[in-house]
Amino acid sequence: MRPRRAFLSLWDKSSAVEFARQLQECGLEVIASDGTAQVLREAGLSVQAVSEMTGFPPLLGGRVKTLHPFLHAAILARRDVPEDRQQLEQLGVEPIDVVAVTFYPFDEGVRSSTALAQLLEFIDIGGPALVRAAAKNFPWVTVLVDPAQYELFLNLLRQRGEIPEEFRRRCAAEAFARTAAYDALIARTLAGDRPPFWLYQAPLLYELRYGENPHQRGWLFGEGFSQCFRQLHGKELSYNNVLDADAAVRLIVDFDAPTVAILKHTTPCGVGSGSSLVEAWQKALATDPVSPFGGVVVVNRPVTAELAEFLAALFLELVLAPSFTEEALERLQRKKQLRLLTYDAAAIRRWWVEDARSVLGGMLVQTPNTAVLPQQWEVVSQREPTPEEVAALQFAWRVVKHVKSNAIVFARADRTVAIGGGQPSRLDAVRVAVRKAAESGQVLAGTAVASDAFFPFPDALQEAIAAGATAVIQPGGSIRDREVIAAADACGVAMVFTHLRHFRH
Repeated sequence: MRPRRAFLSLWDKSSAVEFARQLQECGLEVIASDGTAQVLREAGLSVQAVSEMTGFPPLLGGRVKTLHPFLHAAILARRDVPEDRQQLEQLGVEPIDVVAVTFYPFDEGVRSSTALAQLLEFIDIGGPALVRAAAKNFPWVTVLVDPAQYELFLNLLRQRGEIPEEFRRRCAAEAFARTAAYDALIARTLAGDRPPFWLYQAPLLYELRYGENPHQRGWLFGEGFSQCFRQLHGKELSYNNVLDADAAVRLIVDFDAPTVAILKHTTPCGVGSGSSLVEAWQKALATDPVSPFGGVVVVNRPVTAELAEFLAALFLELVLAPSFTEEALERLQRKKQLRLLTYDAAAIRRWWVEDARSVLGGMLVQTPNTAVLPQQWEVVSQREPTPEEVAALQFAWRVVKHVKSNAIVFARADRTVAIGGGQPSRLDAVRVAVRKAAESGQVLAGTAVASDAFFPFPDALQEAIAAGATAVIQPGGSIRDREVIAAADACGVAMVFTHLRHFRH
């Protein structure tokens, strides 16, 4: 359907005249808010002002201009509903097919420290109402909230004679995002020192005892959290508990066999798999028997009474599992401070659609790192890895993506043997892992080693080989790859490239 009528209500009028002119050249009738109409008429364009369409002038000093049922009916009317069309005819109102709006610049008022009484006048009411109406009716209406969209809209109109539904839907999504961000800025400004509920559109679940440290305040937002986790026992969750729980379940869902992971400060200090959780626990704990004090344990099978006895022997902050047997729950609930949570793996995968992190003045958002094993790795060494080494390489690679960069993991087919992470150099990470293995009595001979990113120099690899590694898995991509491969070949070590990086900052 070719659009016939457009409505413009623009605070930012820098592109208004040219856009309106091109709309008319494409055969569209242009209606505009009174202020925009005045600018267009002064430029020699013939447009209808909204007050002429509705019969009502601006009210309350301009606070009410576009809030009129005639205008909103013209935008919201469904073209495939006979009753909607009939009501428009009775009102003498023609449908509007394009709505272009730019909001009052509330953000500029905030930046210039405008007094609150004046700042309130920068809160747009009619603009967001128009945008939401048009976005809701995107099957028939195109909503434009940014002058950067005008050229693409006009090109589509000229080339196709109509606007594809895919474009209208994309514009609607951007429109709702714009109104959400606009309202969020207003909410944050008016809230003062109250919880920053501008983050996402998430509801506040509860205020935490404090943030990362006692002098900081903390809050937990998000309806999805209560779908992913359920607390069965223990003190209320702290800010750090929530971070630990998040890191723990992201790790454990990468494993299919019965697996136990022990984490401290969101990074694994031991992971083991076995025929039972008790066997897996013993393997995970052996990696680093010291660090689990005050740590987090996550498993991917129900916690049994037998495993509960082992867990109860340690001071732990948090235990997460799909479920707990009655006997296990009874045993662990004797520890009053221990927090017990169940998690729903299906809900975790459903909510794990993006990763977001706040930064000064903004937010970083990315798609999540859900890759587990590379679909196909490349053997770059002269020697192929043995079947036993392949299994160890796969296990190490599953774990290394959850270790803070720079990350190094020594592993066997069913367990980690040593972990080094969060170091400024990869060589340091290897040395940390080797030192911790010695302290824990772990033997690195015959292990596979995983590196979350490429080896920039042969030195870290050579140190890992000297410690006992016989197979290496890494992304590759260094300008010194040839030197690194040569170092592996010189020692008869198998090396594979994943061409997939696992940075975790």
